[in-house]
Amino acid sequence: MTSKPIYLDYAATTPMDSRVADAMTACLTLEGTFANPASRSHVYGWQAEEKVELARRQVADLLGCDPREVVWTSGATESNNLALKGVFEAAGFGGHLITSVIEHKAVIDPARWLESRGVAVSWLKPDAGGVISAAQVKEALRPETRLVSLMMVNNETGVINPIAEISEACRGAGVLLHVDAAQAAGKLDLNVDSLGVDLLSLSAHKFYGPKGIGALYVRRAIQREIAPQIHGGGHERGLRSGTLPTHQIVGMGEAARLALENRAEESERIAGLRDSLWAGIADLPGVKRNGSAEQVSPAHLNVCFSGLEGEMLLLSLREIAVSTGSACTSASMEPSYVLKAMGVKDEDALSSLRISLGRFTTASDVERAVESIRRTVAQLQAA
Repeated sequence: MTSKPIYLDYAATTPMDSRVADAMTACLTLEGTFANPASRSHVYGWQAEEKVELARRQVADLLGCDPREVVWTSGATESNNLALKGVFEAAGFGGHLITSVIEHKAVIDPARWLESRGVAVSWLKPDAGGVISAAQVKEALRPETRLVSLMMVNNETGVINPIAEISEACRGAGVLLHVDAAQAAGKLDLNVDSLGVDLLSLSAHKFYGPKGIGALYVRRAIQREIAPQIHGGGHERGLRSGTLPTHQIVGMGEAARLALENRAEESERIAGLRDSLWAGIADLPGVKRNGSAEQVSPAHLNVCFSGLEGEMLLLSLREIAVSTGSACTSASMEPSYVLKAMGVKDEDALSSLRISLGRFTTASDVERAVESIRRTVAQLQAA
């Protein structure tokens, strides 16, 4: 039987940690904690509610916030929609939003929708390293600005934005700050007080939890300023209706607990593996790194193989599983809009791969990946 390729696409999704799977399994059957957490008339419901609230506390601990500031969603896409649409709908639309051209589509598309409803949007462009600066945000602020929405870690390049500095600019102007932290959880410190954010989006499947569950941090002082986007029962303090999936929430809670417990050590180990991988291929002809090498997530490596077609390179690299960019735009043959915004030429953007490592990546995996990349690149360049 042919062995599976080495998985190096952790930025797209992470495999669930077995400890998370075990916690979820205990919430699925009659013998477990399977009930509707809103069923408060019997012990089954009480037990489910206890599990949900423990998980809420675990996510709150990851963020350094009050558990009442954690709103369950189906993932960061829904969280982003609730944050952006919720702020502007509650204010009757109008006003001004600041975001960037390199955001995930889960922010770009809601921002475009808001534009169609009369909201003015400023689209900031990154520098050559892929960073959006606090100075850019400060310059774009207007008296009518209601919200700034910027990602903490770019999903394609791994470049980190200076969120705490951006927050200072927002606070000085009395403007709300939303951060898409889907790629940051488990890798960077997400203490919301230190960052100075008002809203923050998470997806469990980006840090070894299940797909289909996420959360939006909403600072308590602004919860009345967010219009719900899903109605039908008034769950989650009226911000997001729907029966809570106990097993998925428990899984996200356990994933958050593990992320908080292991973040520093795990990030250092993964960054070391990432650096070893880059060192093993950096001398190849035409190879260069996209994005800042200093302000970058420990898990990300975006590499341009000049002169080689990225799709052909992907097909030829049978021993490793990587991507050409965001999984949400993988059906498109267009060059990455993120790399183009950074000034990367179309042909180089089409020759670029995103390599992302994670909890289960080993030194042996990296060695094999380096060998595979070097061999494949040599073959394609000689063809």
